[in-house]
Amino acid sequence: MKTKILNVLRKSDGYVSGQALCNMLGVSRTAVWKVINQLKEEGYVIEAVQNKGYHITQYPDILTSSEIMSQLTCVDTGSTTGIIREVVYYDETDSTNNEAKRAAERDNAADGTLYITESQTGGRGRRGRNWVSPAGSGIWMSLLLRPDISPVNASMLTIVAAMAVQEAIHKVLTEDGHVAECRIKWPNDIVLNKKKVCGILTEMSAEMDYIHYVVIGMGINVNTTEFDDSIKATASSLYLETGDHLKRSRIVAAFSESFAKYYDTFVKTQNLAGLKEDYNSMLVNKGGDVKAIYADKEIVGKALGINDEGELIIKTDEGEKIIRTGEVSVRGLYGYV
Repeated sequence: MKTKILNVLRKSDGYVSGQALCNMLGVSRTAVWKVINQLKEEGYVIEAVQNKGYHITQYPDILTSSEIMSQLTCVDTGSTTGIIREVVYYDETDSTNNEAKRAAERDNAADGTLYITESQTGGRGRRGRNWVSPAGSGIWMSLLLRPDISPVNASMLTIVAAMAVQEAIHKVLTEDGHVAECRIKWPNDIVLNKKKVCGILTEMSAEMDYIHYVVIGMGINVNTTEFDDSIKATASSLYLETGDHLKRSRIVAAFSESFAKYYDTFVKTQNLAGLKEDYNSMLVNKGGDVKAIYADKEIVGKALGINDEGELIIKTDEGEKIIRTGEVSVRGLYGYV
């Protein structure tokens, strides 16, 4: 009920009477009053005017299920938009990827469930690297999917997620009047003004020809102000690059809608044939000089973009090289010159 009331108040241009909320939800005035008080306790500033009703004037920067789902729900039909169907929120956890995997195996958690937290104590990036996840500063979330695709194609979902994150950040920044350059560093780092603001880690449980589930973990530095000495030269946050504190739930909601669009295209082809043009337009590497460490060899050349399988194509003096995995540096980015 909290999500429905918040949804109605969020979508209304003015005041909504308590009786109107009662009629829409089939509950008592006392039940509505209790929910309004709960929302106030969570940080929503709500004006209550006699004979007019309720009106939200200020929203807190929180990541609760009701806050996120109220932005993805249609007032008239009650249906949701985007890939997220349910949100499971934690004040603190070891890792949202771990929570998603435990729920998938223990509770048969549903496709499209998002696990999100204010703080992670054991966040991980690629290659087992630690991902610092302080409370109140970022978006630490994992999306559980049960795609009907071949396991050999599942790794490309990381690129689908990167596209959705890039588009979500770009949308929110544009709506707020910012022109900061948000791009993707192959394959899935999100960079803003040439600084990394998001990392993505995808994990899977599968058999030879069947996927039990895929978990896509994302860490987005939204309002982070400090970084460890080991990464502060290359990492940043949306706040540090724009000077504005952004509501994190807006980015989550925008991600949900963008991911659904790209995911639908990917599932139809089970490769990136229908997405590579859009992805290449987001790619900070494209057309630039890159250095790839691949199979213990250094490859230097010009990045041409990705192919249908998400591999990076590099034009070198010896011809085109295809990079499937490995570390890629971009001249002028992340301190590489």
